[in-house]
Amino acid sequence: MNIALLGNGKTGQHVHALASSTPGMSVSIFNTSRPPERQALSGHDVIISFLPGPAFLSCIPELIASRIPVVTGSTGFKWPEGREAFSSSLSENGLQWLHASNFSLGMSLVHEMIQILGMAGTLYDEHSFAIHEVHHKNKKDAPSGTALSWQRWLGAPAEVTSERTGDVVGEHSLTLNTPFEQIRIHHSARDRKLFASGALWAARQVLHADLLPGPGLHDFQQLVLAGLRAQNGYRRSTPN
Repeated sequence: MNIALLGNGKTGQHVHALASSTPGMSVSIFNTSRPPERQALSGHDVIISFLPGPAFLSCIPELIASRIPVVTGSTGFKWPEGREAFSSSLSENGLQWLHASNFSLGMSLVHEMIQILGMAGTLYDEHSFAIHEVHHKNKKDAPSGTALSWQRWLGAPAEVTSERTGDVVGEHSLTLNTPFEQIRIHHSARDRKLFASGALWAARQVLHADLLPGPGLHDFQQLVLAGLRAQNGYRRSTPN
């Protein structure tokens, strides 16, 4: 698998190191010194991007022109013409892209837990939700893309707070408070290698597995759940 890696920041460096040490994988780095133009991207099997949101947004026309599958963890931007319209455009052109606010496989398991917890309103007369996220001091967007995803997955009002300190990779907590009990879901990212590993897993699936429904813009969560179903016959009995 010949990978075009966009961005060589902290996570990009882990992608490069992990892929370079994996048999059958090769990596080319693209950044401000070597822009990801369609001719330079030619010959690569998949594009993996960890560029900052605005930088990734500016590259989209060239990425589309390359006609290469894209796996991106870029956050802090809005899809051109809205997500649904952009996905439809990709689909019409036979292009398959995958996006994640967080490439942790464990985070995808948390997704299912959050959706179940979001149904608490049917059980408790009095309850409230709070989401708190902590990241390293250099992370620019707040709340994090993952915290916003948690709020969306919850499907209920929640207070969202952020903290920036030290070199924290990523901490996310969702708390359900009721008059007589408290329930908390917590996810801690211990090493940035987990995001690199998840991105490479996603790239392999996009290229070689029949887990996605076809061309368009898809979520990493959708891919992971498809993998669970394929391997374990997983079905969630509660409604979405």
